[in-house]
Amino acid sequence: EVQLVESGGGLVQAGGSLRLSCAASGFTLDNYAIAWFRQAPGKERVGVSCISSRDVNYQDFVKGRFTISSDTAKNMVWLQMNNLKPEDTAVYYCAAEPRNFCCTSAGCYVSEPYFRSWGHGTQVTVNS
Repeated sequence: EVQLVESGGGLVQAGGSLRLSCAASGFTLDNYAIAWFRQAPGKERVGVSCISSRDVNYQDFVKGRFTISSDTAKNMVWLQMNNLKPEDTAVYYCAAEPRNFCCTSAGCYVSEPYFRSWGHGTQVTVNS
């Protein structure tokens, strides 16, 4: 059974940093795309970043500030978030899908319909 458990959320001042962790079990990262999503109050859940054995993808609103990484031996994925802004406040989710790419020449598959396994989320709050 695929399981994903997020941790590392919290309250931080604008300009600060947080590192989110996603502990995966029931599968090996080598054969999966793992993505971070976020959902702000009253808004839809949107993709933030994705990592696979082939590629890494970032949404424009986090490029240069967030870094996704993984360790296949530990079955862990992290999202390092720097220079946080109040608009980054959201519940952050880890998601997994059995494919070894985030993007192809046809486009990037980092939206909710393309991921079937989800964690329960971790709250990130950024104060101004």
